[in-house]
Amino acid sequence: MENPRWSEEQIKDLNHAVVIITGGNSGLGLEQAKVLARKGATVILAVRDMDRGHAAALAIQNAYPSATVEAMKLDLTDLESVRSFCSMFQENYNRLDILINNAGVMMPPHSLTKDGFELQFGVNHLGHFALTGLLLPVIMRTEYARVVTVSSLANSWKGTNIYFQDLQWSTNYDRQRAYSQSKLANILFAYELDRRWKAEGLHNLSLCAHPGWSVTNLQHHMNGIMKRIAHFLSQPAEMGALPILRAATDPNVKGGEYFGPSGKNQRKGYPIQVESGNLTHDRMLAERLWKISEELTRVTYPI
Repeated sequence: MENPRWSEEQIKDLNHAVVIITGGNSGLGLEQAKVLARKGATVILAVRDMDRGHAAALAIQNAYPSATVEAMKLDLTDLESVRSFCSMFQENYNRLDILINNAGVMMPPHSLTKDGFELQFGVNHLGHFALTGLLLPVIMRTEYARVVTVSSLANSWKGTNIYFQDLQWSTNYDRQRAYSQSKLANILFAYELDRRWKAEGLHNLSLCAHPGWSVTNLQHHMNGIMKRIAHFLSQPAEMGALPILRAATDPNVKGGEYFGPSGKNQRKGYPIQVESGNLTHDRMLAERLWKISEELTRVTYPI
């Protein structure tokens, strides 16, 4: 299966495929959207800022006149917005081949979503958990549909865990640990979703990927020194998008895999299947997170 220099050129024609990319108007999401639209997919940019979303869609269409790209409103800080997006999408589309849970926030000052969740856990994990669950009927009607959830090297930072005693960091907020918690939650969710689909004998696939150290606007909450270090060690967003694109399109994947860059410490390079940390394979942890995620979002998965 391994291709040490896998690139977007390996992606086959995607005519008739429908794709949703959260946060598809900038950074990694925009790079994914450009490639998938060029390959013929109908691409939905699920974005919070509709002006930027429309601008991104127009830019892609100007670059690739035959592309089909649409911006739709999705605010992952607001579960009501998530529900509205899912209803609108399912009114207009009867299939969903690829859902890329890409949007995220990284190490902001402590703040809460509209539903009272710590911002990073709320957007990076709970918002996407609700989105995927509410889109599940159309995903499961689309044979071999995929869900790709974007994690980060932060999932295995020292001390990372799911802090069930205070998931929303109401006391002693640590922006770095809150971020790594949300990225660990991403992988736990992706693996657990794939296990549940396989247990039902379904052909849908859930995968996870990370971009290594990539230059995006996600780092704008970092301090100056950390930004300079990250920039020196990082790769362009076009390269960072490749592991996600491989997870979304490689015909050889079986589900439950994790993709990242091939270079030292998975910081840079072409995408390969990589190993995730020990905690990501803890099924009891995943099941506990799943249960509380359903309770917090009030979105129950019919599997």
